[in-house]
Amino acid sequence: MSMVGRRYDMPFAQPVWIFFLAALVGHSQAQEVNRSPDTAAVEQHTSAARAHAGTNWTAAVDFLCSVEPDIGGRDQSPMIEPTQLFDNLYVIGRSGTVVYAITTSEGIILIDSGYEGQTESVLMPGLAELGLDPADIEYVVIAHGHRDHFGGARYLQDLYGARIVLAAEDWDLMEQAGTGGGDSLPPPTRDLEAVEGIPITLGDTSVTLAAVPGHTPGSIGLIFPVRDGGASHTAGLFGGTILLSSRISDEGLRQYLRSLAYFAEVAGREGVDVEIQNHPIFDSMLEKLAKLKARDTGAPHPFVVGEADYQGFLNVISECTQVELARRGST
Repeated sequence: MSMVGRRYDMPFAQPVWIFFLAALVGHSQAQEVNRSPDTAAVEQHTSAARAHAGTNWTAAVDFLCSVEPDIGGRDQSPMIEPTQLFDNLYVIGRSGTVVYAITTSEGIILIDSGYEGQTESVLMPGLAELGLDPADIEYVVIAHGHRDHFGGARYLQDLYGARIVLAAEDWDLMEQAGTGGGDSLPPPTRDLEAVEGIPITLGDTSVTLAAVPGHTPGSIGLIFPVRDGGASHTAGLFGGTILLSSRISDEGLRQYLRSLAYFAEVAGREGVDVEIQNHPIFDSMLEKLAKLKARDTGAPHPFVVGEADYQGFLNVISECTQVELARRGST
């Protein structure tokens, strides 16, 4: 892993991450939250979210600003066709949870690894359909330490020698969850620790990492170049998106807001103009995939939203998070 690249100053101290560790280990069990009827503050933030949404993110507002979004069974959501999104970026998985493959001059970087029970039934066949050899996977970057993101990591580590990259705080989170008994999932062997501002470089490609705690203490955002023929773009993935805010404490949501603001700053500096999600259930990904499949030569790329609309996307998430806090009577 290269030690070159830009380093950004974090707007919060590392001990804040540790503060959330115990609370977030059990994130899968919803917390009891007291919500008030919609107030003026709720309406204000909802209206602000819709203003930021423009034409691209109305589905995100409807999902994220709702009282309790319906996330369905993401592990059994409809399969998506394995697709080449850009010259060097591919997507595999289900409509609720996906894995991305970045191809470089010296191998493949995976973003996440999907559910543990779907490595051989979803991920491996998807790679084969796209003509990608799992033996070429050098790094698996885990956006955060929940089982729907690291489920296939141990398989790839054991069979192909892939290096697993995760923030130190989420290595701890993942390892604690793996010792819980019952249906706990043994994590991969502890490997590389993601470090704020130090990119993962493989061949001709560098992936910038940004710490975005809130969903988990070690959630990370990723920014990297993609190519569309002769055009170069920059993709951003906010790797700690909260789908069910009722599972996060008030202070956790405030930390999440700080992380969103920080990632927006980094994305603005890097010129992010392509939006992707590892849970693409609220960013109209299926519609974009259909448009991409029908795209004529030279037509606009449906995943290239532009820098302003990418910032609008992050603003929508922020405003909807503030809607949840307002419903709780918290600021």
